[in-house]
Amino acid sequence: MNPLEVKVLDEEGKELPLKDAVLGRWTVLYVYPKDNTPGCTTEAKEFTELLPEFEKLGFQVIGVSKDSVKSHLKFKEKHNLKVRLLSDPNAELIKALGAWGKKKRYGKEYEGVIRSTFILNPEGEIVWKKINVRAKGHAAKVLEEAKKLVRAE
Repeated sequence: MNPLEVKVLDEEGKELPLKDAVLGRWTVLYVYPKDNTPGCTTEAKEFTELLPEFEKLGFQVIGVSKDSVKSHLKFKEKHNLKVRLLSDPNAELIKALGAWGKKKRYGKEYEGVIRSTFILNPEGEIVWKKINVRAKGHAAKVLEEAKKLVRAE
């Protein structure tokens, strides 16, 4: 399925296809496993901290997880997050992006969200992606990629 056609929930709980959120602007779309977990909190805070830098380049930053809209609002409030968060309760977008798969924890294998980041151009095409990233320091690496892409235009 084309990720742009997948419907997600925005911060008001309205259903919209991803294309309505991303077309017309450069977008960093980062997929993360769960609100209020250590790695996901670190990543969200780092993207929030660097948001003004991304915005100077003409980018918006959007986080996506399976968490509910209500969970996202609490997460944003608790950590004073400025990035936009979309809810993908059935992981349809996450799967369409290829950010779903086998994971291991404590020796057990299971299926789940793989922390990943995508950069979409204003036409909604994925022009850069990184699957299975480490949270700490990741936002700064994505900012460097964003700078390269904008310079290349």
